[in-house]
Amino acid sequence: MIPLLRSLRSAALPSLLALSFATPAVAQWDPPNAEWGKVDPYDIRVMTWNVKDSLCSTNPKVEGQNNWCAAARIIASFQPDVLLLQECGDNSGNGTGSGVDSVSTLLNVLELFVDGGTDPYLGGAVTSYLQLYAPGYHLDHRYVSGDTDYYNRNVILSRFPLTDLNGDGKSAISDIPLVSSDQYAPGGDGGIRGFMFAEINLPDVEYVGDLVVGNAHLKAGQDTPEHDQRIEAAQNVAYVLDYWLNGAGTGTPDPNGKILDSPPATSILGPDTPVILGGDWNEDEGSNGTKGPTEWLCRAQFTGGSDGTDRDRSDMTWDTAQHFFTGSDDTYGSRKYDYLAWQDSITNYRLQTVFASGGTPTGSLPPEVLGFPSPGQISTVASDHRPVIADFIVAIGCPGPENYCVGEPNSVGNGASISWAGTVEMSTNLFYVTGTGAIPTQFGLFFYGPNQILVPFGDGYRCVGGGIYRLGPAQLSDGLGSYNRRVDFTQPPASSGAGQITPGSVWNFQLWYRDPAGPLGNGFNLSDGLEVTFCP
Repeated sequence: MIPLLRSLRSAALPSLLALSFATPAVAQWDPPNAEWGKVDPYDIRVMTWNVKDSLCSTNPKVEGQNNWCAAARIIASFQPDVLLLQECGDNSGNGTGSGVDSVSTLLNVLELFVDGGTDPYLGGAVTSYLQLYAPGYHLDHRYVSGDTDYYNRNVILSRFPLTDLNGDGKSAISDIPLVSSDQYAPGGDGGIRGFMFAEINLPDVEYVGDLVVGNAHLKAGQDTPEHDQRIEAAQNVAYVLDYWLNGAGTGTPDPNGKILDSPPATSILGPDTPVILGGDWNEDEGSNGTKGPTEWLCRAQFTGGSDGTDRDRSDMTWDTAQHFFTGSDDTYGSRKYDYLAWQDSITNYRLQTVFASGGTPTGSLPPEVLGFPSPGQISTVASDHRPVIADFIVAIGCPGPENYCVGEPNSVGNGASISWAGTVEMSTNLFYVTGTGAIPTQFGLFFYGPNQILVPFGDGYRCVGGGIYRLGPAQLSDGLGSYNRRVDFTQPPASSGAGQITPGSVWNFQLWYRDPAGPLGNGFNLSDGLEVTFCP
């Protein structure tokens, strides 16, 4: 058996520690120090924002104290991977022209907003645009809704391409397919401006699944008729999520034949493809003592029941995002109208926030915002709504054609400070490892193949030079702390060189964690070993 790390010569440990910790990853999420980026670059950042008519063809697209520039600087500050916008294309509402932009015109406006260029509507150069403030940041894939209330349109922009994921020949739709009355759904569509969806192809070399996003600007107004319109739209959309995209637990899209999708979908979404919803839903959920559109979208008819809109038919989750410095969740005046919601059985958030320049210390404002003539007022110049931003942990990894069978792991005790408990599911080639102890500041997995590698413990999938392993998110619980990770050998080695997994080979693993307050001077602690045999 290959010796465990604890058995290495004492001289080897400092060099391994130097390899692992000499250049630690620098967290990009540190708002007090004006860092508003992602913690993990593999996370998918989604941002929803009602931009109040700032993106329209007749708006001056120039640097300065104006809503176009303010919106561009704020979006460039967060650089979302997927951007959901509402109230786009309304020249009348912006006070700079008349009518609503056509789909083709608004697509051109979005290109100018992202890439700059010459303004064909007002003449001259576009001097304010995303790539000016965030060079190299691209949102090359854009979809403009064909549904309009004759004032504005909804828009989805993405770093990643759109593709048909359910076999109906469409990568994006302006509104849900028409629904006939069934179960709790009254029948109809997604409301006055539609509930648009886009199916997004995440790169296979990095991600295991894909992504579907929905975006809506539900009916405005606080009287009963407007509330009822929002509820009807949410009920229809909830039905579409459950029965069409996820098959209502049957594995087949639209099992009751109530959804008019033409041509019809041929498959439900894959198990690693979550649905994330966002938009201006125009109701502060629960504020009036009734079940609002957000609860319908996430829970359908029964809270905690088996008819929810998550893939496993449990309830979806909606955001509890707050302003980092004030703790306020308000997105429109003193109310929360803007939401993100997601299928938490597939994905969950790493961080979430509401951004408003008001209440944010000047020294903590993003650098892209500081270039605005009045940085502290940029949010109110940009829009009457505040954006909601969340980073989602999704499955990442390296695709491959082979499956590896692993035998029952054996613990190898070394009297270390943390220990394994391993189980294996032969059908999925997964084994799960758990441990207890003080909540560590850094996790790691040390594993032996033909070579020895220390790798940081992240969430999701990771591909390493010596082999492939899959890590699930930490589940910290009691006061002492506990953690749960899963290792997946369904993927082949990362390369054909050193570190290949072969039938009958034996690999040994150890957890490590680094806690500055730990018993060792450097806080470096090791688990007992775990021996894993690959089936011949």
